[in-house]
Amino acid sequence: MTTSRIANVPNIITTIRLVLSIVVFALIAVDQFLAAMIVFIIAASTDWIDGYWARKYNQVTKVGRVFDPFVDKVIICGTFTFLAAEANSGVLPWMAVVVMGREMLVTGLRSFIEQAGGDFSASFSGKLKMLLQCIAVGASLLALHYSVGGNVPAWLSWTVTISVWIAMLSTVQSGVEYIFAAARYFRE
Repeated sequence: MTTSRIANVPNIITTIRLVLSIVVFALIAVDQFLAAMIVFIIAASTDWIDGYWARKYNQVTKVGRVFDPFVDKVIICGTFTFLAAEANSGVLPWMAVVVMGREMLVTGLRSFIEQAGGDFSASFSGKLKMLLQCIAVGASLLALHYSVGGNVPAWLSWTVTISVWIAMLSTVQSGVEYIFAAARYFRE
């Protein structure tokens, strides 16, 4: 059930997440990578909280169904973009393009299908993709923090490389899964 009240706890949490994402971008821009990582983790964790609250207390709104995924895309796409600009982040520019391209594609498909009355809710692979992207971002920000001091531990360098590549594979895989789901919807 969807309520009509816009100013509710889940939407306020989502608004706070949007503000925190801007703080993350500003912190990356001024090389405060450890602080950026902490704020990113707080912001990313609120995504679960607002969804849980909305469902548990019947506070799902039409605005929230659009605003929440929009803010998710801002924080992930924005952070990957800022990381791609950092030499030692492990995130290459094409990776940020893949993340943004997948998000725009899924948003367009979701908008079209839901406008036509279909259900195109987030899948498990989409949620797993978000988790893996968050792990990659956290590892990258931690490595950048160490690189300011001049010495990134070998284990962290490997963690960044592996987590970024797994996040990329998951991004592509979940995008392909959404394409097939949309194709099934259009055939019906």
